[in-house]
Amino acid sequence: QVQLVESGGGLVQAGGSLRLSCAASGLTFSSYARGWFRQAPGKEREFVAGISRSGSNTYYADSVKGRFTISRDNAKNTVYLQMNSLKPEDTAVYYCAAGSSGVAYRPSLYNYWGQGTQVTVSS
Repeated sequence: QVQLVESGGGLVQAGGSLRLSCAASGLTFSSYARGWFRQAPGKEREFVAGISRSGSNTYYADSVKGRFTISRDNAKNTVYLQMNSLKPEDTAVYYCAAGSSGVAYRPSLYNYWGQGTQVTVSS
């Protein structure tokens, strides 16, 4: 049974930082590209960042480029999202995902999802 479990969300002031983690079990971790998505109330789920199977290629939404960093530790079956210079508009539920087809911007192309972790940025 595949499980993705996010952690690290919380409440932070604008300009602050958080690091999200997503631990995977039940799959061959290095065989899957990984992505982070977010969904704010009343909005569609949107791509935030993605990382290739090996970790050598990373991709970011324009809205987070230069502020967020995605990384992975295949030995620990964990992917991370370091979020710096947070803004109120970053407030959302953040989800990690695993995809066998590589990094994709569309949520439908991912095979597995975590349950989400809330990130709230106060102004």
